[in-house]
Order: sequence, then structure tokens, then C-alpha cells
Amino acid sequence: MWSRRQGSLRPTVCGVEELRRRRREQEAALRKARREQQLVSKRLLREDAPEEAGEGCMAAILGEAEVQQFLRQAQRGTEEKEREGALVSLRRGLQHPETQQTFIQSVLEGSMRTLVGLLTSNQALLQLEAARCLHELSHSEQSTIAEACLPATSYLLTYLSGHSSDFIELCLYTLGNLIVESEAVRRQLLPQGIVPALAACIQSPHVAVLEALGYALSQLLQAKEAPEKIIPSILASTLPQHMLQMLQPGPKLNPGVAVEFAWCLHYIICSQVSNPLLIGHGALSTLGLLLLDLAGAVQRTEDAGLELLACPVLRCLSNLLTEAAVETVGGQMQLRDERVVAALFILLQFFFQKQPSLLPEGLWLLNNLTANSPSFCTSLLSLDLIEPLLQLLPVSNVVSVMVLTVLCNVAEKGPAYCQRLWPGPLLPALLHTLAFSDTEVVGQSLELLHLLFLYQPEAVQVFLQQSGLQALERHQEEAQLQDRVYALQQTALQG
Repeated sequence: MWSRRQGSLRPTVCGVEELRRRRREQEAALRKARREQQLVSKRLLREDAPEEAGEGCMAAILGEAEVQQFLRQAQRGTEEKEREGALVSLRRGLQHPETQQTFIQSVLEGSMRTLVGLLTSNQALLQLEAARCLHELSHSEQSTIAEACLPATSYLLTYLSGHSSDFIELCLYTLGNLIVESEAVRRQLLPQGIVPALAACIQSPHVAVLEALGYALSQLLQAKEAPEKIIPSILASTLPQHMLQMLQPGPKLNPGVAVEFAWCLHYIICSQVSNPLLIGHGALSTLGLLLLDLAGAVQRTEDAGLELLACPVLRCLSNLLTEAAVETVGGQMQLRDERVVAALFILLQFFFQKQPSLLPEGLWLLNNLTANSPSFCTSLLSLDLIEPLLQLLPVSNVVSVMVLTVLCNVAEKGPAYCQRLWPGPLLPALLHTLAFSDTEVVGQSLELLHLLFLYQPEAVQVFLQQSGLQALERHQEEAQLQDRVYALQQTALQG
């Protein structure tokens, strides 16, 4: 995932351009990895069925005869309570994959038609129970079941404009489950107006509806055809502006809603359909302020759930910072460099202690901040953050590569920056990383040493005094590293 194109280092000034080119290639690979790592999941609502709260186990698996019996009772029962009870029994049975399969078998081809009829009845309780049956079916891992639910999806879409927030929430989660599973469902819902329907839902005052909406939208955005067929229409709607409003820090920010819409924004940004449009809507400013808010929150609380929001926010900012449009509207960040860098290091420390798996996300953002910005590199130095950065090296090879890449970003800015990197704990840390067996880590260490030798010649003598040549010798037979090892050896001996 963190692969880099290997190449030789030359002890000449032109090597800096080669290093920059390699880093650009690495950043492209990182962005591609982020686009390919999608979160496809399904959600199940069962807490909205209080009559089941005291039961210790689910109902038994239903056979064909029992499914038919419950459907007949629900359709033709003489009393509403009887009809509702039949649907409750059916729904409980549908919690089992075996019953779900029985339900959609060809011999029961009228089952879905009956269920849709109950869904569209004028009795609210029957509608709700029918919708719950569909919700159970939508959670199935069998793709054939999603397509069997196709006749119901148009009605679920229509009910998004209803008045019951609980019913709208249920419909949204059901649609989200079906959308991610079936291209046929997406093909049907797109021309029927699912994007305008979702755009209308985002104005709901109910937090549960907004969270369900964010889930359904994120499922839609993960479709393989999303960049061509879905995201352009979403960007043309009011959804992006409203999503950014949901991410505005302040007392109205709801963590659950914010997490859902942050992932939605992440999928849109990764599509690269029109990121300058999002930047124009103030995405950088909103996400930057949210980053500061998250840093403040981790200082006030031990809540480990904060990383659920931090992860997509870091990814969104990282991807947006690679856009050329950032240079023309960079003022929209509206944040001093020191505040952004300080906030990021607070989060890195939090991740280090509570969630080490997220360290690469924060370091990737730091890489993108420092790659082309002398001012962010200056902030890193003026806030004395080099040593805390080096303390992350032992975490993992992935983290080591990212830490060394950030340091390369600083060093390549020239002699003044290398002078501030030196002296200090940097050289002992680099000598330690040269003992690693991972070629990515060693290769990045060699690049950083090359820049130090280039811009801070006295580093060569200290390197020699601390047995640097011996550290290099252990890698001179490795095919991917030997050219760069040789170049550094020559530089050191000639220095």
C-alpha cells in the first residue's frame, strides 16, 4: 500500500527534483489506496420493537407453510391485532437466513407482492410491520434477496416524504442496505429521484433521520458506477452544502450524524469528480475547524469514539490538499499554520495512546500539509515537533515510512530547514532505522540522509564518527537499495 518507486540517489543538487518526483508518485499511490478502501456494511434496526425486549432468543426458523400462513393472516385476518401479530411473527422468523430464502423461493413468488400490498395499506401499524419485514430481508447477505425486494423500493422511496420520523428512518436504513447490494435497485431508484428525495430528507429536524440519511447516502456513494452516474447529480443538488453544515463545529454538531456525512464527503472527494466545487463551498475551512474541534475534544475527554469522526475528517483534508485548486483558494483555510499543526499533533498523540492504527491517517495529512508548503514546515520546526515525530518511528514500518517522508518534506526545503533539523536526535534516529530490515523504511532513511548531506555538510562528519558507513554496508547488497547506498557512501567519503 505504501509502495514507492525505487531509484538511485546522486550526490548532486539535481537529486532534489528526483526526490520530489518520487514523493508525488507515492502520494498518488496513497490516494488510490484510500479510494479502494471502502466501508461496505449493512445495518439492522431491532431496538424499535419493544415487544421483543424481554425475549431471550429469536423465533424459530419458519418453513414454507408457516410463511404462507402468516402472510394469509396478515392479509385477510378479521382483526387488525391479529393481522399485525402475524406480521410480527413473520418478521421474527425472517431474522433467520433460512426463512429469508424460503420467503423468496419461486414457489412463493406471490410473497413479496403480498408484503408490498401490506406496505401500501392505509393502516399505519401494518405498514410499519411490513416495512420491518423488508428491513430484515434487506440485511441478508444473499444478493438474490436484495433483487427480490425490488418491487418494494419505489414505495420505500415515496415514504421518505412522510411525516413519521421513525418510519422514514426505517425506510432509509432499508434502502441503504439494498442500494449497496444490488445494481438493479440503484438502476431503478436513480431515475425515480432518489437523489432529490435524499436532499429533501437532509432538512429533517430529527437527528435519527439525519443519521439514517447519511448511512443511505454513503452506501449509494460506494457504488462502482457512482463517479459517472451518481456523484455528478449529488454535486448538482443542495446535498454538499447541507453536508458541510452538518460538519460545522459547535453546540449543534451531532457526532453520529457528523460521522456519517464525513464518510459521505470522503467518498465524493475520492471520486475526484469536482473537488474544486467542494473547496469553493468552504470544505477546507469547515474540515479545518472541525480538526481543531476534535483536537480540543480529545484533550477534554477519554471518549475513544472520537476516532470514528477523526478518520474520515483526516482523509477528506488529505485528499483535498492534493487539489491544485487549494493554491488558488488557500485563504479559505482561515487558520494559522501553527493551529493546524498543533491540533494534528494532539490527535497523533491521542492515536498513539488509544488507536495506533489511525497514526498513518494523521501522518498522511501532515505529509500533504508539508509537501509543498514551507510555512507548514516552519510551523513543525518552530513548535519543536521533530522529536515527538521521531518518537513515533518504533510503532510500525508503515508509520516509520510516513514519519521519514514528512521529515524529507522539511529537509528538501533547503539549507535553512536542514540547519534547524540539525543537530538533535535526528541522526541517532536515522542510524537506528538503518538497522531495520524493511526496505521501504531504509530507503526513506537514505533519502533523508541524502538531503541532510546535501544541505548540511557537517552532518557527514558526525555520520562517519557514529559508524554510519558500517550501517550502510549492511544494505549494499540489496538490489532495491544498493544504488542509493553507493551514492551516500561516495558522498560521505568525499565529504
